[in-house]
Amino acid sequence: MIELDFVLVIGLLSLAVAAFLARGVWKQDEGTERMREVAGFIREGAKGFMKRQYATIAGLTIVFAVALFVLFTFFEPGRAFTSAICFVVGAAFSALAGIVSMLIAVNTNSRTASSAATGISAALRTAFRGGASAGIIIVALALLGIALIYMAFGQDPQETPFIIVGYAFGASFVALFAQLGGGIYTKAADVGADLVGKIEANIPEDDPRNPAVIADLVGDNVGDCAGRGADIFESTAAENIGAMILGVAIFSALGTNGVLFPLVVSALGLLASIAGIFAVNMKEDGSPMAAMNLGFWVTSGISVVLLYIATMVMLGSTWLFAAGTVGIVTAIAFVYITEHYTEHKFRPVMRIVEGSRSGPATNFLSGFALALESTGPTVIVVSAALLASFYFGVQSDVPNGGLFGTAMATMGMLMTAAYILAMDMYGPITDNAAGIAQFAGAKGESRRRLDKLDSVGNTTKALTKGYAIGSASLAAFLLFSAYMTEVAKLTGKPFDVVNIAQVHVFVGAAMGALLVFLFTSRAVRGVSKTAEYIIAEVRRQFADKAIMSGKKKPDYAKCVDITTQGALRNMVLPGLLVLMIPVVIGLLLKAEAVAALLIVGTIVGILFATFLNNAGGAWDNAKKYIEEGFEGGKGSDAHKAAVVGDTIGDPFKDTAGPSIHVLIKLLATITLVLAPLFI
Repeated sequence: MIELDFVLVIGLLSLAVAAFLARGVWKQDEGTERMREVAGFIREGAKGFMKRQYATIAGLTIVFAVALFVLFTFFEPGRAFTSAICFVVGAAFSALAGIVSMLIAVNTNSRTASSAATGISAALRTAFRGGASAGIIIVALALLGIALIYMAFGQDPQETPFIIVGYAFGASFVALFAQLGGGIYTKAADVGADLVGKIEANIPEDDPRNPAVIADLVGDNVGDCAGRGADIFESTAAENIGAMILGVAIFSALGTNGVLFPLVVSALGLLASIAGIFAVNMKEDGSPMAAMNLGFWVTSGISVVLLYIATMVMLGSTWLFAAGTVGIVTAIAFVYITEHYTEHKFRPVMRIVEGSRSGPATNFLSGFALALESTGPTVIVVSAALLASFYFGVQSDVPNGGLFGTAMATMGMLMTAAYILAMDMYGPITDNAAGIAQFAGAKGESRRRLDKLDSVGNTTKALTKGYAIGSASLAAFLLFSAYMTEVAKLTGKPFDVVNIAQVHVFVGAAMGALLVFLFTSRAVRGVSKTAEYIIAEVRRQFADKAIMSGKKKPDYAKCVDITTQGALRNMVLPGLLVLMIPVVIGLLLKAEAVAALLIVGTIVGILFATFLNNAGGAWDNAKKYIEEGFEGGKGSDAHKAAVVGDTIGDPFKDTAGPSIHVLIKLLATITLVLAPLFI
């Protein structure tokens, strides 16, 4: 099919562009001998953790693939082999996405630190293009995987999307453990380093005397980079396959075009993102954030044009184009909503700064109130997007056009995914670069430039989390609709009402809400327990006066090992909860109860993830603002209160919050795959 050929060509072309960007970064100087040494510590720590983490994930994947095969052999023999194979392929590609993200990040950090000696523009270009190469590779891999799986099992375009949904399930399965394990790792190290280093010992962040700092810097790569890479990969996979399933519902009107349209649009989004990436350029006296915002606007503008061309050629409806544009506008709205609630130049974060004057309690209460408030705009924007896209879809006069309109909005939002991921990975790369510079004793203008880039990176990470929860919100309705479509297809009866007044359905709904809270509890507890061991170890080493005087090197490897063991030990149970509860509810209470679990769990998850992400981002930026010299600056009582708030927010925004994004889509993909068992 020409559409699949187009997707394959664009995917391969995108990989070539990513290789070009990565090669440009690799040609940069790695810096001084000390910079290379510290970067080597980080690289080895990240590789060691990833090797152990992915060995654990591989074991779980094999067990679950066998379980899938056995279950389907009993309930739906015709799907046993294909479901297991698609699951394994999706898991493998998702793991590859995380590994690629980590490898690029650990080879870009020292080069960014070194580039800062040349100028802030050079450092920005190095960090951003490193992140961009990973972003392009991840989205391209997701598309290529779907296209290849579709070609392998695509005898019937009306059946294939239902068959290959296992690919999305495998991607979500790996992403959950990658994001959760990496999140526990990075935040346990961060909390331990900050509480003992900044508050008790009163030494700077990333001070070489702090034995937890290398583990903290490793965590940026295995959590923010590898975890987020797997997250965006599974978002692209799950949302595209969900949209393809809804494309089957309009097959009578648009044929194969409706089924393959999501892949074509995502491929065009890659082209738009590449154009936006090359548009990012900054003068020495310019603003890094303004440069990246320009690239985002270029990406969004080109996405609108390409979406229009694709819609008119394949679907022939301006109303469906309008529905897709809703998604692009929604992406922009989420970026600015998140910025409003997490940037210190706006009133919400300044209220936290003011609360810090009175101590940790008022700092916490101010941030807590901000996060609760921030859920309001999130729900309003998602609701408006769904209503508008559904309305535009209905106006298209395509059968089931309303639901397909919501799928169009999700596709529109996904078009900027590669660019958003580039912005996201820029953050941990510059954070690492600033830490390497601190370790290497860099001073003066070079250090000032890196601190400025690091501060902006804090904002870009928050913005991309806003985008992620926005896309998850739109995808939630898309994937829920796909589940309803699958059940109706399997039973041969309409399934468009979930009656929550029935006891078993109400129980399913309650279990969906409970699952989000239980999962979050275990994720935050995992950070807390691991951080306790790190804190004890840092205190033990700080008792050595030779370490505190700088005459003796701390035992960095000990902290890396403690954090690795803690993360791996604490990631399994929360992940198994997400996998087992829907299965148990489905087998015992059947399909309608699962539908209630899915939609209520999704709504609660969206609200809770928004709360956690924005609370953590706001506390972090309030601390950063005080560290710039306001309210007494570093070491002041306000700063100590802000460090406590930031420490509380760390597992919120970098462990539990991002993991809930994946949880939402894993619930949808596991119920889609196992729907035949719930009838």
